[in-house]
Amino acid sequence: MIKHPAHRVKQSLVATLYLAVMASVCFTLSAAAAAQTDYDPPTNCDDCDTWNQPQAPFKIHGNTYYVGVQGLSSVLIATPKGLILLDGDLPQSAPLIEANIRALGFRVEDIRYVLNSHEHVDHAGGIAALQRHSGAEVVASVEGARALRAGHMGDDDPQIGYTRTYVIPGVAHVKTIVDGEAVSLGGVKVIAHRTPGHTAGSTTWTWRSCSKNERDRTCYDIVYADSLNAVSFPGFRFTGGKDKPDLTPAFRASIAKVAALPCDILITVHPGFSGVLEHAVKAADGEGVKAFVDKGACRAYADDTMQTLEKRVRKERAGG
Repeated sequence: MIKHPAHRVKQSLVATLYLAVMASVCFTLSAAAAAQTDYDPPTNCDDCDTWNQPQAPFKIHGNTYYVGVQGLSSVLIATPKGLILLDGDLPQSAPLIEANIRALGFRVEDIRYVLNSHEHVDHAGGIAALQRHSGAEVVASVEGARALRAGHMGDDDPQIGYTRTYVIPGVAHVKTIVDGEAVSLGGVKVIAHRTPGHTAGSTTWTWRSCSKNERDRTCYDIVYADSLNAVSFPGFRFTGGKDKPDLTPAFRASIAKVAALPCDILITVHPGFSGVLEHAVKAADGEGVKAFVDKGACRAYADDTMQTLEKRVRKERAGG
């Protein structure tokens, strides 16, 4: 997602976590920079600098960790057979994500899969570098894979007027995945749910996280929800017209699908839409995993985005 009403996270809410491990992150980032120099050129956009502010990594539950930046999520799942990474954020996010992975005690070289939510540069831009440094297999929807291979968005993208100027560093080999298919590694199954609307290739991912801690033998259904907001370049119509298809039935179905998913913990691809960083502060203050658990979060997220879509539909049908 490139353009949307910016959801700013107050610095005071993330300062505790950020300062707690900043020395470790800075040291690790310096070491990573010395070892890896083949990062892709940064993307410049109105919100890029704000989104890409460093964020200290933190545990969400079990073997699931947040390793993204302040405005863009990237999630790491650790298994006995290697690591699964969801999203690579901006091109300039890649060294920060790698530093966060190392700060948690993991190796970038142990990433076996990189999964993509959707084919915009702020979620896919760092994938090429992460793949080069890890040798991981990249997995995306058919539409997402096409964009990653080509290095640019398709002409049917709602934000093509914006994204035409944003190059996605290309990934030559991308495995495609269909609705309901799973990526399995070390006893963890991460399931792809096709949720088109924001882009044609939008994908929401789910998995079950279980803790083996003696004091916390819990299991939770985690949803990594893709963007569901109906935003576009001026002139684009989700309702179609002039030989363009009406995208609203599929968009509504995507929102309804997310609302119906088993959902104990919601992580949105832009963390501000699910309060992930705020929850992390509460978790660090003593609430633990309970700070992240909200069985109504997916439905609330879906309700909000459905309202946005219906408002957009009314505007388009009124001639706006």
